[in-house]
Amino acid sequence: MVRPVDTIAFVASTAPDAQDALAELTALYGNVPLAAADVVVALGGDGFMLQTLHSCMRNDKLVYGMNRGSVGFLMNRYSAENLQDRLGEAVENAFHPLEMQTVDTQGNRFRGLAINEVYLFRQSYQAAKLRVVVDGRVRLEELICDGILLSTPAGSTAYNLSAHGPILPLEAPLLALTPVSPFRPRRWRGALLPNRVTVDISILEADKRPVNAVADHTEVKSVLKVRIAQAETVTARLLSDPDYSWSDRILAEQFTN
Repeated sequence: MVRPVDTIAFVASTAPDAQDALAELTALYGNVPLAAADVVVALGGDGFMLQTLHSCMRNDKLVYGMNRGSVGFLMNRYSAENLQDRLGEAVENAFHPLEMQTVDTQGNRFRGLAINEVYLFRQSYQAAKLRVVVDGRVRLEELICDGILLSTPAGSTAYNLSAHGPILPLEAPLLALTPVSPFRPRRWRGALLPNRVTVDISILEADKRPVNAVADHTEVKSVLKVRIAQAETVTARLLSDPDYSWSDRILAEQFTN
């Protein structure tokens, strides 16, 4: 079904190519405030796309990206022609981000949302020492490592993949729990978890082995514990061209060298 697209909000990164595209597209299609737009078009790279999705997912806006950055895995190909038709025919991918809740060594509490992943990493030369609990059950009494991350399917081709985690199809109701440079237990390479679980990670010997936690662009230093679960009340809505769908891109990553 083709969606009607009458109004577009264009947002762009500070990169020169993105700013040039913003000027070109605004001249052709106009540019309305985000709140009044049928679709938000993000011009830039993957990092800017994540920022745009974060700013739009609480107000239920559709986001369509066009690559004016470097890698552009989350983006569609750039073209100024027939944009309203492309937006009308684009495939929607809707998903819930992860919510990170943390407590730091001073007792302060923080929250953050992650479209890609929540990850913990050591802050000093000392390896991190962590306890991992899934839905109230201890699964790893002690994990010694450089870090650990919990990835969504959307983020499984990002940091998760570079840490040798599995690629997850976008439609899979799964999360990837992946260690970064595990030392003990040496043979543990991670786990696939249902996306409805709650994961609690406690930092052992936090004074000696400080750890930071990150949810996409939100970083908390010197955490004591982290709770991660899917944010059921928040939805990110991303559009991709039918002949270059996000789901197909993720699937194709499993067959590349």
